[in-house]
Amino acid sequence: MTGTAKLIRLILRRDRIVLPLWILLFGLLGVGTYASFEGLFPTDAERIQFASVSTDNAGLVALYGLLQGDSLAVLTSWRVGFVPMVIGLAALLTVIRHTRADEEAGRTELLGATVVGRHAQLAAALIVTATASVLIGLLTFVSMAGKTGNTGGSLAFGAELTVSGLMFAAVAAITAQLTSSARSARSIAVVVLGVAYALRVGGDISAIGDGGLTWLSWVSPLGWVTHIFPYGPVNWWPVVMSVLAAAIATNVAVELRKVRDLGDGLVASRLGPANAPAGLGHPLGLAWRLHRGLLLGWTAGFALLGLIFGGVGGSVLDIAESNQGLTDIFDRLAGGNGAGQLLDSYFAGIAGTVGLIAACYGVQATLRLRDEETAGHAEAVLTTSVSRFAWAASHLLFALLGPALALFAEGLVSGLVATDGNFGRILGGTMLQLPAVWVLAGLTVLLFGLLPRLSLVAWAAPVICVLVLLVGQTLQASQWLLDISPFTHVPHLTGGTVSATPVITLLVVAAALAAAGLFGLRRRNLPD
Repeated sequence: MTGTAKLIRLILRRDRIVLPLWILLFGLLGVGTYASFEGLFPTDAERIQFASVSTDNAGLVALYGLLQGDSLAVLTSWRVGFVPMVIGLAALLTVIRHTRADEEAGRTELLGATVVGRHAQLAAALIVTATASVLIGLLTFVSMAGKTGNTGGSLAFGAELTVSGLMFAAVAAITAQLTSSARSARSIAVVVLGVAYALRVGGDISAIGDGGLTWLSWVSPLGWVTHIFPYGPVNWWPVVMSVLAAAIATNVAVELRKVRDLGDGLVASRLGPANAPAGLGHPLGLAWRLHRGLLLGWTAGFALLGLIFGGVGGSVLDIAESNQGLTDIFDRLAGGNGAGQLLDSYFAGIAGTVGLIAACYGVQATLRLRDEETAGHAEAVLTTSVSRFAWAASHLLFALLGPALALFAEGLVSGLVATDGNFGRILGGTMLQLPAVWVLAGLTVLLFGLLPRLSLVAWAAPVICVLVLLVGQTLQASQWLLDISPFTHVPHLTGGTVSATPVITLLVVAAALAAAGLFGLRRRNLPD
């Protein structure tokens, strides 16, 4: 464990921008949602009516989990039910970045030549991630306790978010020992996260039906945390189970680290063919090989989102049609323009959400350029006749068209599932998010080209956009602050009037950012 403290300081320095942002985002999300619900439900009758309908709605249960109660605090903790999965994703990506990714890049071997213990790197990554998870929980506890006056419920709410990060940080610690590739370690960890979510959904939906499969929720780590029920019938056993599971998984990771060699994984890497396929002789073919897993995974995930969001849209419409009093409530939840445009309003809000998720894909795909540079692969490619522009363009093609395909999959499935909606308007409204997505991808290219060592700061952009989306209107922020997010300027095709001006403006901004980044790449040293 020698050198752990110094490695912790190194991690904090490398993540000095991204880490505080996601702590603030997740830590203040609860109080922002609470304030939003205060405006949505001015009367107790409306709030109780919404809660009674949502309790047995399969689509909403799939998204947020089971609802136990009807107070504003209960509705808040329920509405944030999707956040434990997002925190788990952030935690596992952080751990793998500072363990397996560093090992793959050769930084671990360099550090190992100094006075650093065998387990110091893993310990430092887990300590930083666990501390960030605890800070999220503390910030949630303090803000919600001050807002609701319910100390016990707020403590349980904070614990729910904290243990989510702890468990999936430990999962990532294990997957980092299994394979020699950071990309494979991330893929395995994300699959575990996805399976946990699917089991939770299956168990919770069964709970509002015949109850035959409720046990599925109890074999899922995400099922445990969503069954804490803050502000309702609080159940502390899932917290205990989660902490024990995280401790056991961490111990397993340490034991696995002991029995493998540096640079290798427990699962042996498969040897490639003696002769490369003809397609790999071109930069585009190589980029396809590197991006295809990411592209297929994101596209499948977006199709699943379309299935869920489309199903919820149909449920919302059915509920509203049977109860006129709820029409106004759901319309306000969707940020709509009147009861008659309820479904349009709902899908306009969903389009903005999936657009932000697609922006994360665009940033991730663009940052592949930096990964290739730091790993030394770019230098090897550029020693051939391939130009810098051709190499960068081959990766940027997937950074631009990949999110387009993912958004198309979500809009297509969502439009088909929501049989009562307008298919063309749903799909078109989703695809209109693409210019804003490309702006964030262009910003990433700019950082990579001009300030390569600050490339990871590009992740701050989608985080800021999420903050603007979630709490900007609730806190009545100034318009100039809302305008920072490119998604603020995207026209809403569903239920709104479309103007070509903001779309063209966003495209021009995206092109200008990307062009400036490519110009910088052409003039700077590589690697840098």
